[in-house]
Amino acid sequence: MEESPGEGSIDKSRVLNVTPLRTLTPVFSSPPNSNSFPQGSPPFVCVPPAGPFPPGFSPFFPFSGIQNQSVPSGDHTPISSAVPINSFRSPEPRSAKEANGNAGSSRRPYKARVKKEKIASPDVDLDVMVENILQSYNLVEFEEARRYDGDKDSVGHVLLVFNLLRRQIAQLEDSKEATLSRRPDLKAGNVLMTKGVRTNVKKRVGAVPGVEIGDIFFFRMELCTIGLHAPIMAGIDYMSVKISLDEEPIAVSIVSSGGYKDDVEDDDGLIYSGQGKEMDQKLERGNLALEKSLHRGNDIRVIRGIKDVGNPTGKVYVYDGLYRIQESWVEKGKSGSNVFRYKLGRLPGQPDAYKLWKKIQQWRDGSIPRTGIILPDLTSGAETLPVSLVNDVDHEKGPAYFNYSPTLKYSKPVPREPFVGCACNGACLPGNENCDCVQKNGGYLPHIVNGVIVSQKSVIYECGPPCRCPPTCRNRVSQGGLRVRLEVFKTKDRGWGLRSWDPIRAGAFICVYAGEAVDDSKAQELATENEDNHIFDGTRIYQSVEVLPGDLNTAPNLQFPLIINARNAGNVARFINHSCTPNLFWQPVLRGNSKEFDLHIAFYAIRHVPPMTELTYSYGMVPPEKADHGKKKCLCGSPKCRAILQSMARKAPGCLSKCLYCQQLFVKFLCGGRAVFGPDASSLFLSTFLVGAPAIAFCIKMLLLIIRNDDPQYDYRVLVGGMVLTIMVCKLRFLVNDRLRAANNVSDHIKYHA
Repeated sequence: MEESPGEGSIDKSRVLNVTPLRTLTPVFSSPPNSNSFPQGSPPFVCVPPAGPFPPGFSPFFPFSGIQNQSVPSGDHTPISSAVPINSFRSPEPRSAKEANGNAGSSRRPYKARVKKEKIASPDVDLDVMVENILQSYNLVEFEEARRYDGDKDSVGHVLLVFNLLRRQIAQLEDSKEATLSRRPDLKAGNVLMTKGVRTNVKKRVGAVPGVEIGDIFFFRMELCTIGLHAPIMAGIDYMSVKISLDEEPIAVSIVSSGGYKDDVEDDDGLIYSGQGKEMDQKLERGNLALEKSLHRGNDIRVIRGIKDVGNPTGKVYVYDGLYRIQESWVEKGKSGSNVFRYKLGRLPGQPDAYKLWKKIQQWRDGSIPRTGIILPDLTSGAETLPVSLVNDVDHEKGPAYFNYSPTLKYSKPVPREPFVGCACNGACLPGNENCDCVQKNGGYLPHIVNGVIVSQKSVIYECGPPCRCPPTCRNRVSQGGLRVRLEVFKTKDRGWGLRSWDPIRAGAFICVYAGEAVDDSKAQELATENEDNHIFDGTRIYQSVEVLPGDLNTAPNLQFPLIINARNAGNVARFINHSCTPNLFWQPVLRGNSKEFDLHIAFYAIRHVPPMTELTYSYGMVPPEKADHGKKKCLCGSPKCRAILQSMARKAPGCLSKCLYCQQLFVKFLCGGRAVFGPDASSLFLSTFLVGAPAIAFCIKMLLLIIRNDDPQYDYRVLVGGMVLTIMVCKLRFLVNDRLRAANNVSDHIKYHA
């Protein structure tokens, strides 16, 4: 046996002449029936990624083109180039064997094998889900004009679809143990932009159509889908403009989210740091665009990133309006490198946005008092968070007296089918096949993190007293009390309303409607006494919220006619006013209870709601048999207000639609509202003149002839006959109007304000 050299010595006679590995050229195996290599004798031979493979081996994903069935995955949608590849991370394999396509040993524990089978066999296709959402919102073919130049409707619907898709992806991700993208927001934005469901694609200087100052966003991808800020990661967005024969970049928007620690901000000004952290910054790309904008003096959109109080790791992005660069300089940053600094000033005359956020924070800290406050806590400690009572409009000291109660009480038991509940000891987990509450909800938990509901349903099932899960279970969202800081405030013309100090994300839980559940006869008595100001009526007809024509979603329905009276006892929900374009929707929630019917009404946000924005929901349309009780005028002030006096009467044209007295006179005088002359006041007067003027002229002429007795052949009989003929023509016209209106009864709605 040959002895090896001692420690620390090298036997140079045995050192081989080794060629560096990088000089070796990989050569794939030759095709069948071929014994030659194109480059002679190969240094080494490897198998091509797609095969053929030696015996005992098989192709593996992604080179096979088809993912191995043993590796769980629920997403086969290719990633578009619209999103940087580094924004997505491939799911980490559970083991080296699974990473190489090996199914692993068959001697795995039974519990793990069952769990794996459940995850590996999903019944939901992401592509099909996306197509269903786009079809239900009539966005399969988003118009070319709306993609390049949007408006408030297109921006709102793109954001609505984005958040609905993001929440559904997150729901699937929870149930499949993160086999989909780890960033549902990036995935949802990528899918929508790939399919062309976006707006304001064309970059522009200044304001973006459909985006208002103070609008909030919880994801950078939302800014991209509506054209407010294009880069997903970069803080400076710029475009090229042609100057004579050359082009130069100018900045169009910036995001100040605290990524650079040396940023200095105030209410109406911003000192913004250029791009580049690790070394001296260079005057290129975004920095060059900011420098050019300084000399050109163009407007720049500023989006401020603020810490999300509901999510310590997240941010809320607030559109703060238009700024202009006033000066620039270079200074040493905290890292010792040269940093470009740009001082921006906010253009005057714009609504407050970031300044309002700072004021709310000072209210929280107690550094400045809330003006107009009457009570610091209207609930007297009954809620988890205080609810302020504020009046900065007039001298009224508060609403009519009532007992604050955060619960719903049933005056008499209601028969129901037994709902035993679940036996989850720790908590209800997404995708748990043994959880009865999860199975009641179709195999998924209805909420994702932060108490955000995935989508509106006819009813959702929550855990109740019979369930073994703790109060912190994710399937008890409506039982945990308030999650945002609310205040009851006095409005200018609609009594008392409700709004929030905190930003509210789309789908977030707000509150439940508390009070006393009454039967329909009791509700009729209250309506007759004109005491229906604080009543929730589940028997009214409701439209699906915030959808385009062609929506396939159905409005919520109750298992029995639930009517809640909150006149004498209730919670903050009794102050939520009506709107024809609401930002809240109500959702029936059935809690597990084997002894009695435990149905509740919970309110959720339709879209993101900025702080100090009034919270509203649609009161619905009163059925025709109850239409006589609802003679109230809608004061929501929405541009899409569809308020009319009765369910069978069309909206009065022109100024008559704005005056309640004129509406009543118009309806009573003109055949109960059946006389429809035109879409506006000018058409009304023109039509009246064309019909009435000839009849009046004929009657006057006849009377003059009869009085003067100029022609004895004219008599009172001719005059009466002409008047009867005129009345018959008008009656025929009214009947035609009735037939036309009957065909449009589906689109006629009554909106009320309590």
